[in-house]
Amino acid sequence: MQRQKTILSFFQKPSKADNNSGGDRRDSHFLSKKHNSGATDLNQPAVNAAVDSSVEIRGTDTPPEKVPRQIFPANFKANEETRGGDSSLFSSIMHKFVKVDNGQDVNRRNEVHGDCSNVLSISGKIGDSETFSKLGAASQCSEKDIVSNSNGIANQGPLLQIENVDDIPSPETPGMLPVVPRLKRIQEDSPKVGDKKDCFLLNSSKRVKLLQDSITGVKSHGEVTDTTSKFEWLDPSQIRDANKRRPGDPLYDKKTLYIPPDVLKKMSASQKQYWTVKCQYMDVLIFFKVGKFYELYEIDAEIGHNELDWKITLSGVGKCRQVGLPESGIDDAVEKLVARGYKVGRIEQLETSEQAKAKRGNSIIPRKLVHVVTPSTAVDGNIGPDAVHLLSIKEGNFELNNGSVVYGFAFVDCAALRFWVGSINDDASCAAMGALLLQVSPKEVIYESRGICKEAQKALRKYSLGSAALQLTPAVPATDFVDSSEVKRLIQLKGYFNSSSSAWNNALDGVMLHDVALCALGGLISHLSRLMLDDVLRNGDILPYQVYRDCLKMDGQTLVNLEIFSNNADGGPSGTLFKYLDSCVTSFGKRLLRSWICHPLKDVENINHRLNVVEDLMAHSEIILVIAQYLRKLPDLERLLGRVKAKVQASASLALPLIGKKILKQQVKVFGSLVKGIRIGIDLLMLLQKEGYIALLSKIFKFPMLNGSDGLDKFLTQFEAAVASDFPNYQIANLICGYQNHDVTDSDAETLSILIELFIEKAKQWSEVVHAISCIDVLRSFAVTASMSCGPMSRPLILPQSITTALGQETTRGPVLKIKGLWHPFALGESGGLPVPNDMLLGEDSDGYHPHTLLLTGPNMGGKSTLLRATCLSIILAQLGCFVPGEMCVLSLVDIIFTRLGATDRIMTGESTFLVECTETASVLQNATKDSLVILDELGRGTSTFDGYAIAYAVFRHLIEKVNCRLLFATHYHPLTKEFASHPHVKLQHMACAFKSNSENYSEGDQELVFLYRLASGACPESYGLQVAIMAGIPEKVVQAASHAGVVMKKSIGESFKSSEGRSEFSSLHEEWLKSVVNFSQISCSNFGDDDDDDDAYDTLFCLWHEIKSSHRLPN
Repeated sequence: MQRQKTILSFFQKPSKADNNSGGDRRDSHFLSKKHNSGATDLNQPAVNAAVDSSVEIRGTDTPPEKVPRQIFPANFKANEETRGGDSSLFSSIMHKFVKVDNGQDVNRRNEVHGDCSNVLSISGKIGDSETFSKLGAASQCSEKDIVSNSNGIANQGPLLQIENVDDIPSPETPGMLPVVPRLKRIQEDSPKVGDKKDCFLLNSSKRVKLLQDSITGVKSHGEVTDTTSKFEWLDPSQIRDANKRRPGDPLYDKKTLYIPPDVLKKMSASQKQYWTVKCQYMDVLIFFKVGKFYELYEIDAEIGHNELDWKITLSGVGKCRQVGLPESGIDDAVEKLVARGYKVGRIEQLETSEQAKAKRGNSIIPRKLVHVVTPSTAVDGNIGPDAVHLLSIKEGNFELNNGSVVYGFAFVDCAALRFWVGSINDDASCAAMGALLLQVSPKEVIYESRGICKEAQKALRKYSLGSAALQLTPAVPATDFVDSSEVKRLIQLKGYFNSSSSAWNNALDGVMLHDVALCALGGLISHLSRLMLDDVLRNGDILPYQVYRDCLKMDGQTLVNLEIFSNNADGGPSGTLFKYLDSCVTSFGKRLLRSWICHPLKDVENINHRLNVVEDLMAHSEIILVIAQYLRKLPDLERLLGRVKAKVQASASLALPLIGKKILKQQVKVFGSLVKGIRIGIDLLMLLQKEGYIALLSKIFKFPMLNGSDGLDKFLTQFEAAVASDFPNYQIANLICGYQNHDVTDSDAETLSILIELFIEKAKQWSEVVHAISCIDVLRSFAVTASMSCGPMSRPLILPQSITTALGQETTRGPVLKIKGLWHPFALGESGGLPVPNDMLLGEDSDGYHPHTLLLTGPNMGGKSTLLRATCLSIILAQLGCFVPGEMCVLSLVDIIFTRLGATDRIMTGESTFLVECTETASVLQNATKDSLVILDELGRGTSTFDGYAIAYAVFRHLIEKVNCRLLFATHYHPLTKEFASHPHVKLQHMACAFKSNSENYSEGDQELVFLYRLASGACPESYGLQVAIMAGIPEKVVQAASHAGVVMKKSIGESFKSSEGRSEFSSLHEEWLKSVVNFSQISCSNFGDDDDDDDAYDTLFCLWHEIKSSHRLPN
């Protein structure tokens, strides 16, 4: 504190500014006059409004006006008797006007300047026809001769004040209207001109029709129905971008607008301020600050009307369409619009009207676009616990030797103030890009409009179909994506990433190709700079990012097939692995959990470190409860730290009039919440250190130094005291519960700035504290998941890819997967119970050799896909460091998981069902290794039977003989079971089922198929498709016809079926093996070992040896 007070003593507190200067005024320049384009039509005279230049321009749905409208005296009564008891023309709107002064003279006339002596006034009785005869006389006055004197009107009594007939008056304010539903108000306020006695009023003069329309409106309360803009250059048929390109042009830039120079020159100062900004931000809703109101104009006004039901009026900038709201509601409005996917900007006043007059002698208030909020850059409001990312992708203009394409990428989390940069190599399937998109889960993707291939564009659409909120933003290549040298120069010139924990160029050390990654970073920088987020660029941390960083690899399709983050039913989180594991308390813990799931470990030692902590927490449940109590008190420390870092040397927003004090209050709240939250986190770490968890936890993350003279505990105490002393009105004890009202002074901005600078000196240490707390939250979540499970959970035994014998010699072992009592962790069995457990055994084990391939058959709906998914999820859980659903689990490390599940097409990306199958299968064949786990479900069913079987046969054989990986292959092609029944690398199993009779008299046709969901040995005799068809509700007659057709088909090709029954004893594989042996025997000894097919020959000999050995063991 002594250091802080010393620094604060150098700053002199400025005098308090007059906060009331110009607070109630609106910009008078928005009351621009309508230019007279020609002579006034005497048949359609206009009535000028009596306008006071000091009156505020009212938006829609504003608070009650300070002064009620002065229209009729208190003693005024409509002469309804002369109308025969019928309501008069104005009776339906009488309730809208307030009676003001009983002593006013209603016969006093308005004084006007010029030749016109007849101005519309209402005196005497409304029912008198003589009163309305004056309307015709008023038409003799031209519009330019009618001048309204606001001072005169204030002293002349209750004259009816009407704006120009070309303008529709502003709607009534909510405070002046009874609380009535909107539909009822529209019905009540509709013009009542049904009876004949009113017809003469409509026919006597067009002025009365215009008068009626101006009062009642086409819609209630002055709502505009015509959505056509008065500006020709905004018309869809004439609109152009800044380079005069039409929307049909391939280079059309929808973010810009062309405004003719002569039109811009004739605009008023306020119009120029608005349209100069808007023409560069056509993709952004621009709120324009006028006094104490914010307004949207033209196209933006339509959006405000459609999305938030604001009523459009004609006023504001050049009497154009506008909607508005008071400044007290701007934050809520921006949050709603951003939540609906819009980008929202605010043009703020840099001075008050009094300050502008004092400096320049005129009332032109300078304005500036100070901030743009988008769904991908939001930091405030209800943005939820999930990370909000903005992603930029750049495709390299060259290919590698293997034909793969290089992509550079960069993305940012503005709330946490972190940037990541990296690159990927991808093939035509774009599997790596799919993994990137699902890992990052961006809200918006920026890419070159013509610099990305069709396959990548399909991938962007494919992996964004489940997320309606994702925005795809094409950028101009020449301006937004510049070359790497220009990006380096820009970073150094602007001082971007100067506050990063490490140098920005160090982030590129782990990136394969720097140039393409820098280009992607340049596109991201250009986008953020346009959004006025330079503070984020200067103070953000930049880090390298690897999609597959020494971890268990799962491409985009695998993440989708296994329903890791979203289910395939509705795209929601229910029924996903993330939902199953998410027992985290803090928001930043949830984000770390997602990162861990994207990158399961591939190191045995690190996996066991996590398992040790989880096992210890499960053994001490009281520690789990204590940790949860601390975590529930924590705010989102990661985002609070990012917001505080972003405010370093960023005080421009505090200088804005009217809102500067509000922003300062928010910053005080954020800083106080961060200090209080870190205190709770440090207390938790010190408690765990006291309980002896430091040894276990320090192997997972870097444990920050808490105690000692340089410890964070002592350093934080100083800031707690500073907040309590420098902001005494701020209730720090209730920071977590909610926002406390407190007042701030001008000097508080200086104090807060210094405190933040001192606090950020240890930003790296504070980040370590936040990361440590998030790791504890995730590990606690693993322990809670295992403890609260409805079935048995076991600690997995992870084996390395090689083992060391007692003699010190290193021997290799084949891949193994052994799980006893495996059950799907978040799938429910029948009647909501635990799924049926099954044993899974693949690969070499201590018991001996076992096949590493499972050929799985069984009826539809028998549980094959559930078993395949459960196997994959168990491996992911094991390598995450979590307990596995089962009684026992032993496995060697898996490097990649490949899945080909289900039959789906992608109409939106132009891909058929079979093309999807082949694309996913191609990725498996090209990238699978011996340590991979491959899941193939019903491969080949998207095409004809013969083509599908041929492809399934070839793929299956390639994987078991060439790749030798752990393989689970589910199929309905039963001839495959005959072909590979004797293969030494293949094990046949099926999902068991049974039949039960629905009646006492047993008959073959009256049987119901019952699924047992139990894994049994051997192949299933058939798929029982007809029984499943009956269960699905297909009419019985259709099923009977299908059964008859099946019998006929079997008879017609019965001989082929009979011959295939013997294939298990001598299949086509045996024929090929025999031919290979003959060829192998003809190889001379001198050439033996030089041919590349020697491995195949050895495999053939091994298979034959295994076949002979198995036949010898068969009983007679």
